[in-house]
Amino acid sequence: MFHSIRTQLTLWFTGVLAVILIVFAVAAYLFLNYTIRLQTDNTLREISRTFVGGIEREQSDSDEVKTAPDGEDIGAIQEAINDLRFRNYQIIVFDAQGKLLVAGDQMPNEPSPADEQLKKLAVDFSNAPVDSTFFSLAGGETEFRVFAKKKIDGRNFIVFAAHPLDDEEELLDRFRSILLIFVPFALLLTSFGGYFLARRSLSPVAQMSESAANISATNLNARLPVKNEKDELGKLATIFNSLLERLDNSFEQQKRFMADASHELRTPLAIVRGESEVALSKKDRPAAELSESLNIVHDESKRLTRIVEDLFTLARVDAGQYRANFTEIYLDELLSDCVRKVHVLADKRNVTLEFAATHELPMRGDEQLLQRLFINLLDNAIKYNRIGGRVSVEAQKSGETYRVTITDTGAGISKDEGAKIFRRFYRVDKARSRTAETVTSGAGLGLSIAKWIAEIHRAEIELVRSDETGSVFRVTFSI
Repeated sequence: MFHSIRTQLTLWFTGVLAVILIVFAVAAYLFLNYTIRLQTDNTLREISRTFVGGIEREQSDSDEVKTAPDGEDIGAIQEAINDLRFRNYQIIVFDAQGKLLVAGDQMPNEPSPADEQLKKLAVDFSNAPVDSTFFSLAGGETEFRVFAKKKIDGRNFIVFAAHPLDDEEELLDRFRSILLIFVPFALLLTSFGGYFLARRSLSPVAQMSESAANISATNLNARLPVKNEKDELGKLATIFNSLLERLDNSFEQQKRFMADASHELRTPLAIVRGESEVALSKKDRPAAELSESLNIVHDESKRLTRIVEDLFTLARVDAGQYRANFTEIYLDELLSDCVRKVHVLADKRNVTLEFAATHELPMRGDEQLLQRLFINLLDNAIKYNRIGGRVSVEAQKSGETYRVTITDTGAGISKDEGAKIFRRFYRVDKARSRTAETVTSGAGLGLSIAKWIAEIHRAEIELVRSDETGSVFRVTFSI
């Protein structure tokens, strides 16, 4: 169950939200507590200020003097207390020696701070360097907030403004209870909501998984459903469909490759088998006939060898196992050597070979692969040329490129076939490619191998022109 992405997302969502809610609840509780305490302190300070102002007014307006038993004038203080009465707020006045002078009247059932504790605070505070301060005082089961102020009208009186915190504590308890109920309830609701949203959000993944499970090598043309191409899941499905398309094309290419390879190998093998059976069927066969059969077997064996070598090369290329050996070479010298190697084939067909290079063309490349590229092009130019025709090879430097142009005077290639000649096993004239003498396999693999060689040398091979006057191939190297 916990291995499910839906469950994991729900747990993560609930966990993160739980942390957020707990932090919010604690912060809200502390802020409320701070606000209540600040409001209480401001009220106590304001009551004390009002009380002191009331004493000053009473002293200036009253002619009657009321004294305490020890002779202290407390009339103005008593009058100020009588005029200032607030619910749950009490004024208590001590002298500097901790003697209670005046205490405000209490409302019924209102708690009052203990006189002994206030007396001790009055004595301690009278010797303190500050004029006012706040105290927290415990009086039985009630906690009090007390504001102390001294020196009234030049005399050393200590005034305490006290307020019980029962109402504030009750408010905080209610708020705390609400948070203890709300936070778990909110987490429970968000857990169900998170699971529902995770399930709904991941439902396309479940559909893609089901569709992907039904795709095999026999139905690679099937694709995953894409509901929204712009979201992450839609992009994932699109990428996966692109992968399936590449796999489908690769499988189709492999199938065609195997079918074409089997077809190409079947003909020479059939010829070899037929000639060997004929040679073995008669014991007293003339030597001339045996020699002819052996020559046929020999020629087809060479052709089989070239086909197998080309297939092996393409297999290594497709598997990414072919490593080119790049060295410093001269392209003009390499072309001259290639022209010399195919001179025998040109002579047999009475084809004139021409080569021209205006400059030295140094570059880095694999000499053997480049020879194979140009020999394949020259072999095709000779093989598909007319008797007595001409093949010209021109190498020149143009800016930052080398251009090698091979022109023949053959019958040309149609426009439709020109787009297919670089495909594997494709041959324009299948009958002639089997019978003509050639240095390649004649199986339609030469140009596809030439294209691959050009690509690894960062070159471009193209059929520039092909009509009834001949064909022009061009290989362009970037230097």
